[in-house]
Amino acid sequence: MTTARETAETIRAARRPEDLFGSAATDSTTRQAARRRYHRMAALVHPDRVEAVDARLAEAAFTRLSELYRRWLELDDAAFEVTGAHGRYPVGALHAAGSVADVYRSGSDRVVKIPRRAAANRLLAGERNALRDIASVAGEHEWLRPYFPELVDTVDHLDSGTGEHRTVNVLTALTDGFVTMDDIRAAHPGGLDPRDYAWMHRRLLRCLAGARLAGWVHTAISPANVLVHPRQHGIVLAGWSFATRPGNPAAATLKSLDYPPEIRDAVSPATDVHLAHRLMLTMLGDRAPALMRTYATGCLQADPRLRPEAADLLGEFDDLLDRLYGKRRFRPFELTKGK
Repeated sequence: MTTARETAETIRAARRPEDLFGSAATDSTTRQAARRRYHRMAALVHPDRVEAVDARLAEAAFTRLSELYRRWLELDDAAFEVTGAHGRYPVGALHAAGSVADVYRSGSDRVVKIPRRAAANRLLAGERNALRDIASVAGEHEWLRPYFPELVDTVDHLDSGTGEHRTVNVLTALTDGFVTMDDIRAAHPGGLDPRDYAWMHRRLLRCLAGARLAGWVHTAISPANVLVHPRQHGIVLAGWSFATRPGNPAAATLKSLDYPPEIRDAVSPATDVHLAHRLMLTMLGDRAPALMRTYATGCLQADPRLRPEAADLLGEFDDLLDRLYGKRRFRPFELTKGK
């Protein structure tokens, strides 16, 4: 059986997309074969699915594989389409590869999210329900709208290559100007300046408050799932495939996250509070001030009943920032300024 290490070596040795996926062609059979090969290789080297000893090798291989597959798709101008209730959507270049689904560009203002395996259909269905409920709540609380992706359409797609159905979600693109916190962490390996992370965290707390109003727990607040618009100081909490109703075990988990004890028992909004503050410490690293570490520690308590609610934390965090930095000022943020 092919191992993650062997697959990673194959990816590392590839010099062009055709080395992994064959010659570009417009026929659907060739595209489907390439897509299946990509999915098989991605499953083997995804960082959340390999042992810790191979994590660094897998991460590099996964990034390279995604790049090569994106380039292979760009060689083919005749992308296939999926049809939803409100329209037809071309499936173009790969934009991002998540734990259970791939996100493809569809024109300039849409992305199409397709699960790699039929077993993940239930997770994409959960995302649909969560985003619909959030949109309903945002109708009453307009301040919520900028913090979440918009579900544009849904598709029940038949994969002609496997004969399996895929639960496909069509979302607003959120590609122009947005980066992930993973990108920011890579640009600031020594930790992000806490004054820059301050506005990101305040907005993330608003995301959590909105999710609580809608009756959902995200359960996967990771650097890859938080989108940041540096110039506009925007935050969007994406990646709702693992969203879970309070009182239930998490729909799925990521190996890369340090979860609180209740994750396999009964999640609650306090679960997201824990994950958001674990993310804070990850992003700040050694640059986290002592007061901010103390604040985060209070949100990481093992008993979820002892963690504050996100809405209450907003005032506490503002008070903390006043103590650390005084009067609030706008700080322009550029991704390239990290060292």
